[in-house]
Amino acid sequence: MELDHLSREDDMTEVTRRGAIAAAAATTLASMGASAPAGAAAPAAGRRAPGWYRYTVGDLEVTVVTDGARSFDLTPSYVTNAPIEEVRKALAAAYMPPNRMIHHYAPIVINTGGKLVVIDTGGGPGAYKQTKGELGQFAENLVASGIDPKSIDMVVISHFHGDHVNGLLDASNKLAFPNAEVLVPEVEWKFWMDDGEMSRASAGRMADLFKNNRRIFDALGRKVTTYGWGKEIAPGVLPVATTGHSIGHTSYVVSSGNSTIYVQSDVTNNPDLFARHPDWGGAFDQDPNAAVATRRKVYDMLVAEKLLVQGFHYPFPGLARVEKAGGGYRVIPAPWHPTL
Repeated sequence: MELDHLSREDDMTEVTRRGAIAAAAATTLASMGASAPAGAAAPAAGRRAPGWYRYTVGDLEVTVVTDGARSFDLTPSYVTNAPIEEVRKALAAAYMPPNRMIHHYAPIVINTGGKLVVIDTGGGPGAYKQTKGELGQFAENLVASGIDPKSIDMVVISHFHGDHVNGLLDASNKLAFPNAEVLVPEVEWKFWMDDGEMSRASAGRMADLFKNNRRIFDALGRKVTTYGWGKEIAPGVLPVATTGHSIGHTSYVVSSGNSTIYVQSDVTNNPDLFARHPDWGGAFDQDPNAAVATRRKVYDMLVAEKLLVQGFHYPFPGLARVEKAGGGYRVIPAPWHPTL
């Protein structure tokens, strides 16, 4: 009983103390209100910040321009050779939602000093409309970065998937880069423009890709320049074969002076899955076995040569290093720098 009595006294003391503090605070606020003008909270911006990031490779200037990011349900077919339970565990281990996939998209612009070169173009205005602005941001973010689409001299396409080619056209189905030469891998062009290959395409994704590629490149009047692998297409920009994701899938070694980065296009899509588990096949890979072999070859090279890599589907801004981690690889984002 004595302890209970003391407890009630303590409670009353605490209540009295809190009341005194509240009263003092109210008095202070009232006196401030009498002498200071009332201010309203700043209105919410209601829109995202522009998404671009700039760095240098020797004398070259690289601008990464986000096309956005897209979240969608994980399905059993997303990874072709691993049970969905294992995929969920891998996502959870990377602190990602175990039932959702997140894809990031980031074309780049290279200023060589004499030319402005875009590598890949994002999902275009159709994706922007369909996703209510989650994707298809490349055009507006390019302008926000200070680059006029009319000033682009060259657009280089790595492969003929919609998130890489659809941004060649604007909302009016006109050229998004009206003064640019469009360069495409010769192997990729030959395959997708072949009527026989189109007639043999399986229903669904492959047939849709053929249809979409005809739509895009017919709107361009099929005015493209094809390029091969192993020969520079712009100062410091060397295309290299990284087939599997598509039949003519291409990546790029970008060099100036003693500096080099590897622009890996889609060698790895979601790195939390396909870098950590390089032998997993993706439903979006045209030849999953070749894609796996390419992934290991490229990532072993990146580790051995300690190269910086720019990933189209890495989280923005997508500049990273790769190290070995068990039977796979770990992608480590490069430090962000506020100046060039």
